[in-house]
Amino acid sequence: MATVSKHDVVLVDAGGSNIGSLRYALHRLGIEASLSADPGRIRAATHVILPGVGAAAPGMRRLHDAGLIDVVCGLTQPVLGVCLGMQLLFERSEEGDTPCLGVIPGVVQGFPQSNNLRIPHMGWNALRIERDSALFSDVEAESYVYFVHSYMTPSAEHTLASTDHGGRFAALIQHNNFYGMQFHPERSGSTGARLLQNFLAL
Repeated sequence: MATVSKHDVVLVDAGGSNIGSLRYALHRLGIEASLSADPGRIRAATHVILPGVGAAAPGMRRLHDAGLIDVVCGLTQPVLGVCLGMQLLFERSEEGDTPCLGVIPGVVQGFPQSNNLRIPHMGWNALRIERDSALFSDVEAESYVYFVHSYMTPSAEHTLASTDHGGRFAALIQHNNFYGMQFHPERSGSTGARLLQNFLAL
């Protein structure tokens, strides 16, 4: 795979446990991403990634304690939230009734309760492309990516791609310069690598 150069990528250091695997995935693309909680460093980056694994309230608390809420909300370069990082971009999460960053309209919800629905949702699901986007360059329709999560956002106008687990939900989103991947691109093989590379090409 071709490498991406002349990019200054920062991973927001807010305690997300998938930081190591994301850094390694970017390294395979030729990117040595910085890990930082410094507002000036984050603002100066060409691309910012907000990782996150766990629950909404602790994730927001870590951002608050690091003084990064206003920083992230004010970014104008491409920003990518991954897994919990995507959910934190919304207005609120039903997980603990947690106010979130509010840069993308909508509320994060729990999956519908069903005896037949496994929660957390864990495994490979196909992406259904809902809107054209540069992120899908060289990505085949119905490509599979890897999910691990217990909360989701319903498919809406900012949804670029959706998938199904007890109903359709947003798998990949965009609102202005903010993007989100509910799945883990760093665990999604060649499709995940291509999506990351396409984000870095924005």
